[in-house]
Amino acid sequence: MDLSVVIPVMNEEDNVRPLYSRLKKTLDKLTSSYEVIFVDDGSTDHTVEEVMAIRLEDEKVKLLSFSRNFGHEMANSAGFRKACGEAVVIIDGDLQDPPELIEEMYSKYKEGYDVVYAKRASRKKESWLKKITSKSFYRFMKYMSYVELPLDTGDFRLLSRRVVNEINEMNEHNRFFRGITHWVGFNVTYVEFNRDGRHAGETKYNYFKLMRLAVDAILSFSYKPLKLFSIFGIGMSFFSFLFMIYWIVYKIVTDNPIAGWTSTITIVLFFFGVMMLQISVLGEYIARIYEEVRRRPLYIIQKQEGIEDEVTKRD
Repeated sequence: MDLSVVIPVMNEEDNVRPLYSRLKKTLDKLTSSYEVIFVDDGSTDHTVEEVMAIRLEDEKVKLLSFSRNFGHEMANSAGFRKACGEAVVIIDGDLQDPPELIEEMYSKYKEGYDVVYAKRASRKKESWLKKITSKSFYRFMKYMSYVELPLDTGDFRLLSRRVVNEINEMNEHNRFFRGITHWVGFNVTYVEFNRDGRHAGETKYNYFKLMRLAVDAILSFSYKPLKLFSIFGIGMSFFSFLFMIYWIVYKIVTDNPIAGWTSTITIVLFFFGVMMLQISVLGEYIARIYEEVRRRPLYIIQKQEGIEDEVTKRD
């Protein structure tokens, strides 16, 4: 099979058919050997019914449905593990990413690139707060991560079969696909596009979930938080030592009692706050170790249509 398109969806009943219509027009121009895999991440509306209705019209449309909501990153993982194409595209189901761009991405793949990601030149119908926080996150992540991550990108990208095979070998629970796809290396390029607003419905990522994604991304691809706190701790210890010497000398020279209990308590509370913050960062890393050693499955599939139980890995 030439091409697979993986679409994670959750409560996207109003977007499924418009997305399929635009996808079909684009894919039919590229190849006759393709598949479209909708991965339902625990929808509570009629998303699954909409996908099944489309499947009755077109057997190239396939469905994976989770037993509950496992998260966007796990939906990506499930789709990748079931995709059969020599090239695999991942695209969100809200129509903010234009399916027509796949034609340009596929052309880059034919030129020999293994990873073709879509870079946002502009973002329509998004609040100034969302734009600022998004730009700040990507720039902060670029500084914190030991993997070179491009700015202003999402999950929308095309991957070659050898990249997909490498990703499918990874079993980590705390996943950040945008980082993983660049961690594996190979030949990388990008195409630019103007991102539209949602076609229908509301975003499933509130600010709490976005913050959780940011924490997962940083802790999955960086040890800098630990290093920064180590440097900060050494600096504060050195400062405290000098401060202590100062007050000892001050008392000896002036023979006056040391006044200023308020400043003392403030300093003590400050250092306790820093210590608690350091412990919480360590706790985040330890929690991820705990998550990995339990060895639970990444997701549970409740229903699948048009997909074999095992997809043969190809080199």
